[in-house]
Amino acid sequence: MDFTPVKKSPNTWIIQPNMPDYNKTYESFSWEAIRAEFEGLPDGKGLNIAHEAVDRHANGPLCDRTAIRWLGKEGNVLDLSFKELKAGSNQFANLLCRSGVRKGERVFVMAGRIPELYIAAIGALKNISVFCPLFSAFGPEPVYQRLERGDARVLITRKKLYKQKIAGLRKRLPKLEYIFLTDTKEDEDDGVCSLSRHLAEMSTDFHIPPTDPEDMALLHFTSGTTGMPKGAIHVHNALLTHYMTGKYVLDLHPGDIFWCTADPGWVTGTSYGIFAPLVHGVTNIVDEADFDAERWYRILEKQKVNVWYTAPSAIRRLMRLDIKPLKQYNLKNLRIIHSVGEPLNPDAVVWGEKTLGLPIHDNWWQTETGGIMISNYMSMEIRPGSMGRPLPGIEAAIIHRAGNETVEVMEEPDIQGELALRPGWPSMFRGYLHEEERYKKSFVDGWYITGDLASCDKDGYFWFIGRADDIIKTSGHMVGPFEVESALTEHPAVAEAGVIGKPNPLIGELVKAFVSLKPGIIPDDKLRLELIGFARKKLGSAVAPKEIEFMKDLPKNNSGKIMRRLLKARESGPPEKAVRE
Repeated sequence: MDFTPVKKSPNTWIIQPNMPDYNKTYESFSWEAIRAEFEGLPDGKGLNIAHEAVDRHANGPLCDRTAIRWLGKEGNVLDLSFKELKAGSNQFANLLCRSGVRKGERVFVMAGRIPELYIAAIGALKNISVFCPLFSAFGPEPVYQRLERGDARVLITRKKLYKQKIAGLRKRLPKLEYIFLTDTKEDEDDGVCSLSRHLAEMSTDFHIPPTDPEDMALLHFTSGTTGMPKGAIHVHNALLTHYMTGKYVLDLHPGDIFWCTADPGWVTGTSYGIFAPLVHGVTNIVDEADFDAERWYRILEKQKVNVWYTAPSAIRRLMRLDIKPLKQYNLKNLRIIHSVGEPLNPDAVVWGEKTLGLPIHDNWWQTETGGIMISNYMSMEIRPGSMGRPLPGIEAAIIHRAGNETVEVMEEPDIQGELALRPGWPSMFRGYLHEEERYKKSFVDGWYITGDLASCDKDGYFWFIGRADDIIKTSGHMVGPFEVESALTEHPAVAEAGVIGKPNPLIGELVKAFVSLKPGIIPDDKLRLELIGFARKKLGSAVAPKEIEFMKDLPKNNSGKIMRRLLKARESGPPEKAVRE
């Protein structure tokens, strides 16, 4: 099938997608063929992410191409070519060597989106050390948990962050030997040093040691919303998934300008904010500033972004604003938009088509999977609200557990159950650091159990229902919060919704919604009843919320996901005003 998507007006591009026929690619796919597209280390000495993502381009015709274009908060711009990124990361690798940092030892970076983070990430991997990103907005205790559990040897951070969050922890972190500050010219003391000063002393030449594809490369901590954070281990082989998904999902082409808005403190911000664009040799936009709708649209316009990867929380914020981007900005270069982080509401997909001239492609994956597993693609029909279909090389299924050691795969369509993946893809996590038993419990009867509930329709599209521990059991019904939230956000007054189960002695749990309204909408009892009626028409009385409470802003974690557990905690506290059925 020769599928050539044509961009609708006002844009005029025509492009052949990298995967024109999903079924054909899925059936013929092999990871060995993807591996053959990599150069490998010289003399057959293995596979190293840094070599494939940076050095092979720096040593070839792309050496002077801009690898990273950094946009500072104050309007300053820094371009790093592949050649410059190679030299800078070589200096960092040499600094680690001089400091005695060995293979497998952890190098943490907590610095926000600044150039030094990207240099450190690549340099750490060249030394076969382990890159561990930290979200800079974490407070001292979450930072301590991750540094301590990750056996941090080195930390790269800023002076302000160090004084606010690290200085008081040093006695509790005896393994943390080196702290390098990115914004000081002189060393603070024996253990707190100026990164720029020490890098300047290092050679720009570095020979990457032999690297086994199964050597540990990345350590990503989960958010820890249901307990202590878990450190998911990923290896150099993960780059095969980063490359393949960049090719088939993000549809990256030579010469593209790519922008991932995720912070590198989260797995999306590393897998797709660093490695996927670099390994494809395209220019990666990095914006230091926090979310600002007008700034974002200006970036899309001025930087001529072709491929944009963002999050549902950001899309919902854009939807709340009275901005007409196609009239106010020139977005003719924008070819494809992807979203990840939490399920994308169906109305957001429609909003993208109407407001941006492009549908928004949702996809699904986890910290543990290391890369995109299920997605909507350029060459396929988008079904708003669906996660899409599995990547080539990925086997996904809906399963029911038949005890602690066996599962039953659901062959019939539209049956709700646990989403499971067949292990074996290159970016699959290789363990939870120091938690072997916890890791083993993630696998049952030859399947990785994701902890998400979903269904699969007759055409192979997967549909997210909710986290297994979020499901609401009401009057014998199993209600997924996402389904109710999506229905409520279709109402023109609603900006966001968070849904929980409220304990009820008669029906088990009562469906309750917390609703944030769009600007200018007055919250009152009339609107509450209107929203309950609106949801009933869409969902039926068994699923629709029985209570609605208005909130100015819903609680979110640092990655922008609505924190239902905080809504549940709020509900168990002092009584709040609500309108019942």
